[in-house]
Amino acid sequence: MNPDRRTTSAAATAIVLATTGGLLTAVTTPASAATTCASPVYKRQFFANTTFSGKPKKTDCDSKIDQNWGTKAPASGLPANHFGVRWTVTRDFGSGGPFSFPVETRDGIRVYLDGVRKVNLWKNVSTTVKKTVNVSIPSGKHTLRIDFVNWTGAANVKFSYTPRTSSTVDKVKPRTPTGTTVTYDTATGKARITWSKNKEMDLAGYRVHRRLKGSAYPAKPLATTTSTSYTDTPPPTGQTYYYEVRAIDKAGNESAGTADQGVTTPDRTGPAAPTGLTAHGDLNGMVLGWNAVPDAVAYQLYERNPATGSYTLVEKLTGTSYTHSVGHDETPHTYVVRALDAAGNPGPYSKPVTSDGIDRAAPAAPVNLHVTPGRTRVLLTWNAPEHPTLDELINDAYFTVLRSEGTRLGADAVRVRCAEESETFNPIRKEYTFVCYDESWELDTTYTYGVVFTDWQGNESAPSPTVTVTTADRVAPRPVTGLTATPRADGMLLRWNASTEDDIASYRALRGTRQADGSVKWLGTCTLGQDDPTAALCIDVPNGESYVYAVYAVDTWGNATATADWATVTATELDTTPAEPIRQDKGPLYGGGGWTASEDARPVEWHCSGAVCASVTEYRVSRWNPETRAYDLLGTVAPTSAYYQSYDDPAQPLGSISYYRVVGVLADGTETAAAHPWKIRPDLV
Repeated sequence: MNPDRRTTSAAATAIVLATTGGLLTAVTTPASAATTCASPVYKRQFFANTTFSGKPKKTDCDSKIDQNWGTKAPASGLPANHFGVRWTVTRDFGSGGPFSFPVETRDGIRVYLDGVRKVNLWKNVSTTVKKTVNVSIPSGKHTLRIDFVNWTGAANVKFSYTPRTSSTVDKVKPRTPTGTTVTYDTATGKARITWSKNKEMDLAGYRVHRRLKGSAYPAKPLATTTSTSYTDTPPPTGQTYYYEVRAIDKAGNESAGTADQGVTTPDRTGPAAPTGLTAHGDLNGMVLGWNAVPDAVAYQLYERNPATGSYTLVEKLTGTSYTHSVGHDETPHTYVVRALDAAGNPGPYSKPVTSDGIDRAAPAAPVNLHVTPGRTRVLLTWNAPEHPTLDELINDAYFTVLRSEGTRLGADAVRVRCAEESETFNPIRKEYTFVCYDESWELDTTYTYGVVFTDWQGNESAPSPTVTVTTADRVAPRPVTGLTATPRADGMLLRWNASTEDDIASYRALRGTRQADGSVKWLGTCTLGQDDPTAALCIDVPNGESYVYAVYAVDTWGNATATADWATVTATELDTTPAEPIRQDKGPLYGGGGWTASEDARPVEWHCSGAVCASVTEYRVSRWNPETRAYDLLGTVAPTSAYYQSYDDPAQPLGSISYYRVVGVLADGTETAAAHPWKIRPDLV
């Protein structure tokens, strides 16, 4: 209770309560000065009426509203009855939220929030009346006004405002802390984070979070504190760490995080200890290897001195393997290894490893095994790196080809003796290619092959990746069926049925003439289809002649259908010859002929022979039109010094033969005898 204090006029003062560090501190000001009260202290005014009219009889500061004046006047110059007291305060409620307004009064009390009445107990009573009102206060600054009146009898009043902190009621997050800063002391490696105190009345404390640059803040805070500062020692890894602060209230609500505050630490932390360190003896000494360590740029390998127990640096290297040249002494050696980062910080040592120097390690398995069955033998090739293969071979190591019948390499695999062996070295890839020929196989049998490498100590590698193949047979393919021949303007089109055998490699198509004794004289092969393996085009000038056509199959092993079983058909070509015959030029112009690829239109060619050629001023080129049965002039071309003269006819029809007529025009306007070039542009299937 803060009752009125009576003083002499000379020493009259008003009591002003200010907040320092969260505690209320009383200060005095002269009564003659204007009364100001530092929030959250109330400004209190006494009135000699119940309407709060006129000038207050007295104004002072009150730290809390809890008075009991009984039947006396509340202050000098006020009546014992029919007086009024008004308290006001403006303060920052932070994020606001749910509050309770408990009141106890005799007689009347009214409570206003920003001018809006929230409590109204306004009557003359003979006993104390109590009531609690729950309100929701918005965030920020707000003004409370409490009006109390006493009409008659005893007077007492009590009021407070308190946050409701139950998690079922308070769902309002605190405000994000402000004024966050961070400083870093490179000498101590400590980062100090500071921030301003929140205005929340239900504040429980603060949570400090830390994250590594590029990662998210973890759910678990680095620390929880009620202070407005925190000192952390981030790992000295040379990386950037960010901090943020979040406020929490008594209901467990958490604010958003403050803006990131970053520090970059000096790198004083080495990489992790290497794992997987192994050691074994071989021809050249002790072979060591270990797993790569993230962030490591180099490694230091140490050997233990058996006499002193101390470790001596063997080598600093960038790789994860090393051969310590101690010779093949079969003496125990103990090693450790540690990693270094780019800043030169060493990490912890690995677990030590000891080897007695005896070579018990199997060599690496050969790689890239290829197996190619042939008609008379099976070819095997595989690869192995130059090192350590060369050293091993020099010291009596060897490869062994394994073979099992069936589709897997079994424990009873046969060790094949190669009929021929050789190797080649690729200096660019630094590897050997080894060759072996197996001649001990059975016809038409499925085998699985593998290769192993055995070193000088008898340690045998695991088999290479295996390859399964089926060997050659001596069975000729069955006769081709369904052979047909269709005459076309570019020759004879042959088609047949695909073989049902699974080892057919190709087909052969031929053209021939029937002899008087019934035998066939074969003139040459036909062009097989480009996209259709069961078709061929026998390209020829279609002049109405009859030929015998044959097709046979060849399998993977070179077995061909027997001649007596060839599929044959006799067919007559179309007759597309023009009025003037080809291949009968008498000079001085002579036409050439032939066929070209389907996608090309090759130039028409001829040549001129004799003295008259010097008098030719131009050549006229015409093409036979089978529809009109006449030659259509295509154009002219000037003579050149080349032996063959030519003319480009891009309109040569695909899938047909073009017949041309060329004459030389002399200086006097007369023409030479004609030449008759021709060009087939076949439409290959």
